[in-house]
This record gives sequence, C-alpha cells and structure tokens, in this order.
Amino acid sequence: MMDWDKQIIDDWRELGFYYQRDDDLKQWWLIGSQFGLSKFTNHLLNYSKEISMKDISEHIHLGPHQYLEIMTWHTPLISEHAIGGSLADIGRLKTMINNKLLSTTVGETFEIGIDYAPDSEYIIRFFVMADNFDPSSIELK
Repeated sequence: MMDWDKQIIDDWRELGFYYQRDDDLKQWWLIGSQFGLSKFTNHLLNYSKEISMKDISEHIHLGPHQYLEIMTWHTPLISEHAIGGSLADIGRLKTMINNKLLSTTVGETFEIGIDYAPDSEYIIRFFVMADNFDPSSIELK
C-alpha cells in the first residue's frame, strides 16, 4: 500500500518550492530557498525551449497537487488557472524572475505582475527562505 503522505512530501521536496494560490488577494505564492525557486525558473526555461508546447493551451502541471500550470497563451498571463504566454514570453519571465532572485536575500519577497502580464488580475509573490527550507514543511502544518 502506498504511503500518500510520504509521496506528497517527496513530491514537494523534488519540486524544490511550495506553492499555493490566494484567490482573495489574487496571488500565487511561491515559497522556497533561492535554489528551490530557481527550480521553478528551470521549468520555465525547459518549457520555453520545447517546440511541441508552442500551440495555444498546451501546458504542464507542477507539484504534487498539479494545480499550478505553465501554459502557452496568446499574451503574457497570470491567472487563477495558469502562468503563461508565448514560448518567448515564458523565456522572458524566467529571466525576470532570475534577475529578481539575484538581488533578493533570505526573508525578503518580490513580485512579478503587471511588469510581465499587464492585463492579468493575479500576481506571483516569491518568498525567499533559508537554504535549508523544506517545501513539504508547509504541507504538514
């Protein structure tokens, strides 16, 4: 029999960061160490280089709960459903996040919003945690 709790813990640790969506604030929260959050940018980079993902509505799901999506769309997008854009847009998003990660220290936050997706209602808020941050620790609370 599968130990689902252990599987979810392992999945968060493999992903490298924790995420959740706050619909009241219209924000995605990505929580992790600089290294863990860089794993998110690696997903963006890999997606942006995958020519098979060029068509509108192509997408991938991330994390143990699979509700964070990276999706190909007509324009840059941050919504309750997905973070998306064209492959070039998604590559640009990866660079924007990496640049902010480089200038952010432990305990600080930063956001990506209208600077990436001017017409989106949602933003992405990044919480930079210590190097030893375990993304599964939030799930366990």
